[in-house]
Amino acid sequence: MLRKKRGSVEWLEFEIFQEFPNLKHAVFTRHGGVSEGPFASLNAGGGTGDDENKIDLNRAKIRKLLGCKTLVSGKQVHGIQVRLAPLEPGNEECDGLITQTPGAGLLIKHADCQAVLFYDPLEKGLGLIHAGWRGNVQNIYGEALAHMRAAFGSKPENIFVGVSPSLGPCCGQFIHYEKEIPRPFWSFQIRPQYFDLWEMARSQLLQAGILPHHLEIAPICTFCTPADFYSYRRDKPTGRNATVACLQSTRSPSGIKAHCGHNSCI
Repeated sequence: MLRKKRGSVEWLEFEIFQEFPNLKHAVFTRHGGVSEGPFASLNAGGGTGDDENKIDLNRAKIRKLLGCKTLVSGKQVHGIQVRLAPLEPGNEECDGLITQTPGAGLLIKHADCQAVLFYDPLEKGLGLIHAGWRGNVQNIYGEALAHMRAAFGSKPENIFVGVSPSLGPCCGQFIHYEKEIPRPFWSFQIRPQYFDLWEMARSQLLQAGILPHHLEIAPICTFCTPADFYSYRRDKPTGRNATVACLQSTRSPSGIKAHCGHNSCI
């Protein structure tokens, strides 16, 4: 991944997406925001105990930096529901978003979970999902690909995928794995009680038809990097990092209609 900085805000970008100038994306570190204490400082996650006004300011800074007209964010519930953005009121509960709308920035909040970015340069289709261990073992990756095929006609072999920094195999302990992790995934146990969630993601994405050279998984464990990333396992209570992706508009900013004022948009 490539590390970038503007002012006090720091973020990472996937190398695999650098050839697509119409795609803006960033995995934001915790630097450059206004939140304090355990949420310092670029916390993008509501419902964490942080001041909601500060969260709004952090999200506004993120949106402005990437040049998105709006930020669209679902209510993440560790499921596998994927929805088309912009969201309709009453349909905010989801862990995945897809869109072809220029200027609509998809936002995933995470602290140890994976934010997974999908981009189809042929159909100009974009997807972003939140994959915790529950979503991982339920194959939310395949669910996102199925939705992109249905909505955009996307084929897996044409899609590029980036997996954000997340809980690494060094820290992926599941004491009660026999009750939590389905038996088919037990082969990803690297030592007693420790699972490689990165390889679990890779395996399912490749099985779904993603080409190996179209896949980039960040080799960064969020638990091990407190200076840059929030970790719920390490610090709770804590903030949430933001991963955002947005298609470059081919129209003037005034030609893009903002979604609405409800709480899934900023």
